[in-house]
Amino acid sequence: MRDSSRLTRRAVLGLTAAALPVSAATPASAATVIGGERLAHGGVQVSGATGLPKKITARAWLLADCDSGEVLASYNAHRRLAPASTLKMLFADTVLKKFERTERYKVKDSDISDVPAGSSLVGIKPGLTYTVEQLWQGVFLRSGNDAVHVLSHMNGGIAKTVAEMQAKAADLQALDTHVVSPDGFDHPGQLSSAYDLTLFARHGLKDDDFRGYCGTRIANFPAGGRKTFQIQNTDRLLTGAWGLDVYKGLFGVKNGYTSHAGNTFTGGATRDGRTLLVTVMHPDPATNAVYEQTAALLDWGFGKGSSAQPVGALVDPLSEGGASASPSAQGKGAAGASGTGAAGSGSSGPSPWRVAEGGAVTLGLLGAGAWALRRRRRAAGATAGPDSGDTPAGPAGPTAG
Repeated sequence: MRDSSRLTRRAVLGLTAAALPVSAATPASAATVIGGERLAHGGVQVSGATGLPKKITARAWLLADCDSGEVLASYNAHRRLAPASTLKMLFADTVLKKFERTERYKVKDSDISDVPAGSSLVGIKPGLTYTVEQLWQGVFLRSGNDAVHVLSHMNGGIAKTVAEMQAKAADLQALDTHVVSPDGFDHPGQLSSAYDLTLFARHGLKDDDFRGYCGTRIANFPAGGRKTFQIQNTDRLLTGAWGLDVYKGLFGVKNGYTSHAGNTFTGGATRDGRTLLVTVMHPDPATNAVYEQTAALLDWGFGKGSSAQPVGALVDPLSEGGASASPSAQGKGAAGASGTGAAGSGSSGPSPWRVAEGGAVTLGLLGAGAWALRRRRRAAGATAGPDSGDTPAGPAGPTAG
């Protein structure tokens, strides 16, 4: 069997193909208004409503109406930050419809040999056969990078899947997003934004399977033979874990955590016939901060935010007739020109990632992708940054979810 830690010429060529659309899209997003000019500015953007929660420490967030696509309020909507496992929403948008739920697949060693050390795992074992439905449950409930890699290999490999995800992001007009790996694990140059993550969620929720998986609280997962073990969704607002109450009307969608990204979360809830989406990225470290701040923004949206006038819009995919954004000097992310500052919300200026991305990110992308494919799965105690798919469980808790 070929040692999967060695990069073949074909893999390098695949990475080159995957990287080309990324480097081409990078400067475009820095000079293009996506979703409206107000969203191109830093700082809080809100109109026609007051009373936004004051204790929001996230470096970026966005609140939108899922049905209309209207952005009701935002903070640094296009700031590029590490997405962690919320990037798995784009993975699902790209791959979910390629395989029937009942299709069965016998996992090979090579399917999971390239899972990065420290990853969140659902517990897939080589030699066992899984249904596609079970693999997606592993992705959505446990944020399992092993499940992502199995599905990626079923799809033709990591490099092919990364290239397809980047193409999907371009179609969705998610131009803040750079895909380096399909699982959202910490890799140099892997970036997204609150705006893009909300686009991924809104697009995915149009699909019944996507909506069903992200809203599943518990499932039984194969353990070999006739044995199974129970897995629970790591979304604490969905399950009411870690001292939180289940958020009324919440139906998903995806949470994430890595040592570099900290916590990220896109959540959706419906009340009185109205569905809102919130994305929160990189709040100050605290056990439940990402969930508490998401809940606070949803509460505002269903309450005082009902009178808010839109400050932007979630655009439609190009393949569904969406109009492509036009270049504008506003798109460079000037800080707070038309918005109001918010105490406790962090810097309103452009992200340091945005400053560096035109050079270092583009030049380093091929090397980063190659590094990602070389990584071999190691023991859970490895020193690489964890991607638990959830907020850390505390000092005595697991590092890999």
